[in-house]
This record gives sequence, structure tokens and C-alpha cells, in this order.
Amino acid sequence: MIVEMRTYTLHPGQVASYLRLYEAEGLATQTRILGRLVGYYSTEIGDVNQVVHLWAYDSFEERSKRRAALFADPTWLAYIPKIVGMIVTQESKILNPARFSPV
Repeated sequence: MIVEMRTYTLHPGQVASYLRLYEAEGLATQTRILGRLVGYYSTEIGDVNQVVHLWAYDSFEERSKRRAALFADPTWLAYIPKIVGMIVTQESKILNPARFSPV
């Protein structure tokens, strides 16, 4: 199993708007296609104006297949233009759990 940690740095003041829009229009599509949402967070201390989300996959190949399906989905493609202007940077990391990790 792997976990993808994706971090979006948003323009100042955009976190609440981003989260509202994601909950209303993006969450259902991503959950249906990507599957296992581990967590969705916003930062309060340190690097602020960030949203961090974690998705679990059985393998990197499964992740690639599910992400391709996401970007073939018309609902997702209609959602992207609504958020792209809020995002300054995006960072994605693949996390390999330690043997004793609960997830």
C-alpha cells in the first residue's frame, strides 16, 4: 500500500472558499473514482494557506489507473477550472508506510 500526500498552497484568504467548493463539487467525484480518502486538512500554523489531502492505494499502478480515470471524468474536468485560480503551487508525495503503520 502507498499513500499520496498532495499539498496545495492557495492564494491568501482562499482556504475556506476552496474547501466549500471542493466539498460541494469535487469530493464526491474524487471519492467515487480514487476510493480511499485517508484525510483532508488545512494548515493553521507554519506554512499557512495550505490544504493537504491523503489518499491510499494498493500500489503505484492502481494510483496511476485511478488518476487517469479521474481526468477522463467530465464532472471532474468541469470542476478543475473553478479551483485552478485559487492555487499557487501544488506538491505531491508518495508515502510508503513503515511495517508497523496502522494505515
